[in-house]
Amino acid sequence: MKVRADILRIYQAVHTWTGITTGLLLFIGFFAGAITMFASSIDKWATPPSHQLPQVESTQYDTLIHSVLAQYPESQNGLKVSFEEGQSPITWYQQGSARGLSLDKQLWHGTLDESGELQAHTSYINELSALVDYLHRSAGIAGEIGHDQAGVYVLGIAAILYFIALISGVIFLLPTLVKSFFALRDNKGASRFWLDTHNLIGITSLPFHIIIALTVIVFAFHDILYGGLSKLYGDKPLFARDAPSKVEFNVAHLPSIEEIVARAKVYAPEHSIKEITLSRLNSKSPSASVQLVSDEYLMRGPKTDFLFMNPYTFEISTSSVINGDQGIWGAVVTTLFGLHFGSYGGEIGRWVYFFLGVLGAVLFYTGNLLWLEKRRKQKQAEQSKSTQIMGKLTIGVAMGAMLGVAAAFAVTKWVALTALNINVVYMWAYYLCFFITLMSAFIFGISKTAIWSQRSIAILCFSLPLSSIIAMMLPSLGIWPASGWSSVVLELSAAILGVIFWKMADKTRLRALYGEPNSIWFIGQSQAEQTLQSQSA
Repeated sequence: MKVRADILRIYQAVHTWTGITTGLLLFIGFFAGAITMFASSIDKWATPPSHQLPQVESTQYDTLIHSVLAQYPESQNGLKVSFEEGQSPITWYQQGSARGLSLDKQLWHGTLDESGELQAHTSYINELSALVDYLHRSAGIAGEIGHDQAGVYVLGIAAILYFIALISGVIFLLPTLVKSFFALRDNKGASRFWLDTHNLIGITSLPFHIIIALTVIVFAFHDILYGGLSKLYGDKPLFARDAPSKVEFNVAHLPSIEEIVARAKVYAPEHSIKEITLSRLNSKSPSASVQLVSDEYLMRGPKTDFLFMNPYTFEISTSSVINGDQGIWGAVVTTLFGLHFGSYGGEIGRWVYFFLGVLGAVLFYTGNLLWLEKRRKQKQAEQSKSTQIMGKLTIGVAMGAMLGVAAAFAVTKWVALTALNINVVYMWAYYLCFFITLMSAFIFGISKTAIWSQRSIAILCFSLPLSSIIAMMLPSLGIWPASGWSSVVLELSAAILGVIFWKMADKTRLRALYGEPNSIWFIGQSQAEQTLQSQSA
């Protein structure tokens, strides 16, 4: 395809500057977003088994529910019934709520003992997966604007620029697309290899990136969008609302959980029911929020499909189930969001989205590397200040974010042995690692920082399976080994990542010592290394 050179230069400049101004924020968003694909597995792995109480027989749920409601009346504001093995059959919040990230949530767990008596205790809620999701949505930028994190709006702006970068990148790549599409020319220098890698990832995953960019924009600015539409609608509601009920419902007349399950199964026969949350049971507006799971259909919530019904009358208010009660526009919106969340296709779908998220992070990282290589002055030992600053930011932010997350995972089981609030420790672990790495990049340079941070990430990754080995060898210690397939896979994946990061550190060290002298990566050989090398020669 023939495109004028001056037009290509314009699109290349647009692509470069929109990409370089948003790349580091989007790196954190994609890297953390990839991990959130396994949020449920992370929660199971990070929560001590002692926190969960034994499940009950299906015929015992009603007895358990009414026992809890009688002894803990506050539970009628939000009582979750879980049908999953390894999860307490009944839970309700003592402090906090299911929405948002909070460091001091407290949860009641309930079950029935062998004699049919209620057994209950409280525990903290491990927020490790919520911390990762917080990074995914806000890039770790602290502060709030309105009722949402400031970082959400910053990422929304970044997503707009990101969309422009995608379109402009495709346009200026079109003339050479067929020729260089699958070329990975590692024999023509690092710059050419990273360019080919960047282009290959960007083109092959373009539909995924377009969906992510557009949905992030909607997530960030939906309140502003609705506010603007309200000016057009005036007093007329944007969405249809059910007429308020005149009946005051009472928990004494609550149907059995089997009836609620049966009605949900009639509505969504292709789905299995994961959990049901009963709320506002003694009011005019009671609710049963049913979490539905399907490996065959597009689920349009972050983790599951959902169905809201009145637990007394079984009247459906809304759902995300395909062909459900959403209407055309609601179905369109939830479908787009489902494509963002990747909550469909079962385990295969989650792994596909995980790798797409990782490749997205690689896309932004390689984009920054390409910018650094292009601006590097070949014959000038002292590189420009802008090149040095961007190099330090690239290593400091990218490696700092990954090191912080790795540290949060690594301390999980050991902090559980103490009386410390583990969620507060997570925040300290992440931000300390992040800012130490960022400062190190500016004080000690990008190569030294990259080497020690990559080694540290590897060691922290290795510590996850090592902790399980120690737990099995010393059961009296109090930490718990990985149990269940998802937890074992998590720790094996961490070990594989540890090997990858150790190899990356080796590659970085070789480039720093023996690479091109006029590079921001070059630190040269020490006198001792040069002497040893000459002696061995």
